[in-house]
Formats: sequence, structure tokens, C-alpha cells
Amino acid sequence: MKLLFVADPLHTFKTYKDSTFAMMREAAARGHELWACEPQDIVWQRGGQVQAQSRRISLTGDEHDWFEELEAAEITLASMDAVLMRKDPPFDAEYIYTSHLLTQAEREGAKVFNKPQALREHPEKLAILEFPLYIAPTLVTRNIEAVRAFHATHQDIILKPLDGMGGMGIFRVKEDGLNLGSIAETLTKDGQQTIMVQKFLPAIAQGDKRVLVIDGEPVPYALARIPQGGEVRGNLAAGGKGVAQPLSESDWAIARHLGPILAARGLMLVGLDIIGEQLTEINVTSPTCFQEITQQTGWDVAKRFIDALEARVQA
Repeated sequence: MKLLFVADPLHTFKTYKDSTFAMMREAAARGHELWACEPQDIVWQRGGQVQAQSRRISLTGDEHDWFEELEAAEITLASMDAVLMRKDPPFDAEYIYTSHLLTQAEREGAKVFNKPQALREHPEKLAILEFPLYIAPTLVTRNIEAVRAFHATHQDIILKPLDGMGGMGIFRVKEDGLNLGSIAETLTKDGQQTIMVQKFLPAIAQGDKRVLVIDGEPVPYALARIPQGGEVRGNLAAGGKGVAQPLSESDWAIARHLGPILAARGLMLVGLDIIGEQLTEINVTSPTCFQEITQQTGWDVAKRFIDALEARVQA
């Protein structure tokens, strides 16, 4: 198969932990052809098909100079067997514009994973509200008085921007309400920007678990990202420690319920974030933790993903 990865610049990959690299390595081992581009390389002109200035690459096996460019060419996305959207957040206007170009490529015959329309319809923080049985008390608002009322009810809360990533912009306000007004004003930009507010979950001390679901089926191990040094954020980007562990009974229940629903919508790869028994986020843009889980458990996540991709392409 010819696979096009729409991703961040290749030279920025940390190959010892990058999940997109793990996908590429497994695909290359099976003899698939690897192509790569960045979102800004994708173009669509009147009367033509969606194209991208892309590079065909091979993997060298070196940790740093990890790829070799075999050729550069403008390719039609529909000429690829699969297009994998692996651009990291932020989920901003440019990300949405790229997804529209990918939707047009689908109309022309391209198979895109995850499905661009599904990416647009599942903002990673907002998407959890569709599944109220599995989430903690949650408020989405830009009304500062609504934030104050939520704090008065739940006392210990977390505030975060809807477009944040890697734990950026997350604040905890305890029972004393210290700086609540200032934090709410800052995050909402004085009521102009919508945020998410959630009841604080003490189970964060045991880790923010990443549960991967591939084509509706949960990976049997999660990566618990455990906060370090007084942090309330478990994100690896914020210094959290990643510890792989078997799924708990509640992890299985959440993943088995959501997995088939999301897969049917075109979300072949999903990363569920779970604290204790509560779902906190549904990651669909570029879910990670492949390598950490595989390295610690021996369960080959990339192999399962490429198995699913091959099955989808051949369907």
C-alpha cells in the first residue's frame, strides 16, 4: 500500500516515543510505501483534485537521522491507498481548514483516517459530554458567574481552555476559592472565550490513564500518566511519569461502550483519557502512547493499528 502521513515536520519526531513513527516502522516492515507531508503542503485548485507536495521516505534505523528522502513529488491524495491525519494539536482554524481539504479528497476517492468530518465533530474535550454516565460533573461556559456557581457546588474544581494541549492552561481552585475570579477572567478572556470546568478528581494521584481504542477494540493496557512534584497534571508534556498497566474493570466498560460508537463514525484510532472511573477527554486528532505501552508490556500497539488499517483499506 501507499500511505501518506499528514504530520508535523519529520525532523521534529522523537523516534524513541513517537506514535506516528511507530506506525511508519510497522508499515515499512510489511513493505508498504511511506509518503509524508505537512498540512501546509496540501492544495486544492479550481477544477483539480486535492494534491500535496510530498516526500517518499525510507527508514534508516538510526535514532536521529531516522529517514531518507527517496523522492519529492506532487501527489494526488486520492492516488494513495490511505491518508493518515497525524498532525498534533492545537485544534485551531488551520486544523479545521485542513480537515475540509481532506473531506474533499474523500469525495475524490481518498480513504482518510481518522475521518475528517468526525475530527470536526468531536472536539477532544467537548466530546465527553455526549456520554454523561461516564464523566465527572462538568460545565462548559464563558459565563464567569456560572463558573462561580459551579465552584460553590463542587468546592474543588479544575478549569481549562477547550483548545489546550499537553496540560497547558490547567488550573485547580480549592475550597477557599483563591484567585477563582482572576483565573476565570483570564481563561475566558473576560467572558469572550468558552472554557471547561470540572470537579477535581483526587484519583489523579494514581494517574491520568490513556486507553487506546483501535477500530472499536480496546488495547488491553493503558498508560497511566502520574503527576510529579506537586503537579495536578499527569500529561507527559507536563512532566508526568508514564506507567503501563492492565485496564481496570471500569476502563474496559467505558472503552467497550464508546469504541464501537466512535469507530462507526470513522474514528479508527481514539485515545480515551480516564481518571479513576471518570472519562475526561476523547483524543481523536493524533492519539499517542503506542511506544510506551509496547516497551513496558510487549503488547504491540503499532502492529494492531496497521492490521486494522489494512483491513479498512481492503474493505
